[in-house]
Amino acid sequence: MVGSLPPEIGNLKVVTGMDLSMNQFSNRIPREIGGLQNLEHLSLRHNNLQGSIPESMSNIVGLEFLDLSHNNISGIIPMSMEKLHYLKYFNVSNNKLYGEIPLGCPFKNLSSKFFIHNEAFCGSSRFSVPPCPTSSKHRSNRKKSLLLLLLLGIALLFVPITYVFVWIWSRRGKRAPQQANSLSTVEREIISYYELLQATNALSENNLIGSGGFGFVYKGVLRSGTVIAVKVFNLQMEAAFKSFDIECEVLHSLRHSNLVKVITSCSNLDFKALVLEYMPNGSLEKYLYSHNYFLDIRQRLSIMIDVACALEYLHHGCSLPVIHCDLKPSNVLLDEDMVAHLSDFGISKLLGEDESDLYTTTLATFGYIAREYGMDGLLSIKCGVYSYGIILLETFTRRKPNEFEGDLSLKQWVIYSLPKAVMDVVDANLVTPTDNRLQKDLDVVESIMKVELDCCAKSPARRTNMKDVAGILQKIKIQLLAR
Repeated sequence: MVGSLPPEIGNLKVVTGMDLSMNQFSNRIPREIGGLQNLEHLSLRHNNLQGSIPESMSNIVGLEFLDLSHNNISGIIPMSMEKLHYLKYFNVSNNKLYGEIPLGCPFKNLSSKFFIHNEAFCGSSRFSVPPCPTSSKHRSNRKKSLLLLLLLGIALLFVPITYVFVWIWSRRGKRAPQQANSLSTVEREIISYYELLQATNALSENNLIGSGGFGFVYKGVLRSGTVIAVKVFNLQMEAAFKSFDIECEVLHSLRHSNLVKVITSCSNLDFKALVLEYMPNGSLEKYLYSHNYFLDIRQRLSIMIDVACALEYLHHGCSLPVIHCDLKPSNVLLDEDMVAHLSDFGISKLLGEDESDLYTTTLATFGYIAREYGMDGLLSIKCGVYSYGIILLETFTRRKPNEFEGDLSLKQWVIYSLPKAVMDVVDANLVTPTDNRLQKDLDVVESIMKVELDCCAKSPARRTNMKDVAGILQKIKIQLLAR
């Protein structure tokens, strides 16, 4: 197919998937495409598209897959695209883009290969690009380039265009990467009890990968080859029925790249299970306390930024705030790229429209719960902030909050040691006394621990919020990468 994408493309309001790859479309991507509010999958790769990425694309809030590779697209990546919280795949390789690559939550988990072969990207070293220039000369050249591109774009608007035929799918495109395709196929299927038994070798102990308060988790492989995790609820426990209902209600309505995704559920009178994304690298707890694994400062910081982004979404990005209620390292799971995903919403709570807090008799894991929650049952998003602060302390000290006795707690132990004795509390595996970077590493850890203590303030009103936490930790990470 040849020609231009027409503005009328914005009228296709109900379309969820669109694959227009491997054609000869030219000229700009119309800004009207931002009106496709239901669009989840868009592939425009291998065309001759020109002009810039329209700012309106940031309005497609449910977009999960976007492939613009192998075109002649120029300009910058709009910073407003950081709002696309569900975006998991974003490929702009082999274009003429330049400028700063955004660092917001959807971009921080992307591979550097998605940005290769462009004009002049800059920003974070994690994308294998140089730092962005700040001199007036660079700014002047950039303005000239933008003006030239603007004039070129205006000229292209008057080029005669040919008839356009748009092939539109209501499903995800067939040319999506195999992993995304296989997962979307699973999402559309109803997986039966017998299929789950076959996938998990009849819930064999050899397939058991975890256990919790309400059941067990098994690794499974479907006939399509997709690897899954199956959370089977122990129906001998009365609370397991409620836990299953809560997880179904909460997780089916949430969509964020740092939350474990529910593929489907399976339920009958004698069996209840959730089919989840499989996380091949296990939990943060495994990496902290097993002698066979190790996480350096950057990895630990990246994982905790992932968790902060998930909590920011739960507290501030949902129509009704969600309180996880059981934050701990064993509920932070890691995928093949070591990206963290928050799991286990079995005792989570939804705050009503008129509620800023609520009372509950549900108890979480000792050591991670805020005082007002543990003693009075008073629950708010500030309880989630407190639990996050404890996990952050644990991640960089490698000390469990429930291993202290008497009046001493993990938080107090750290407070007594700061700011002069950071070396006494930081995980000894993170710093080497003979390393010439020792002081810089200690400064980074001290900055992180200040954030931790702001999260763990005794008074809920004095605790920070997850928006600020995610932003501060991201700045610390940028400084760390720039060293």
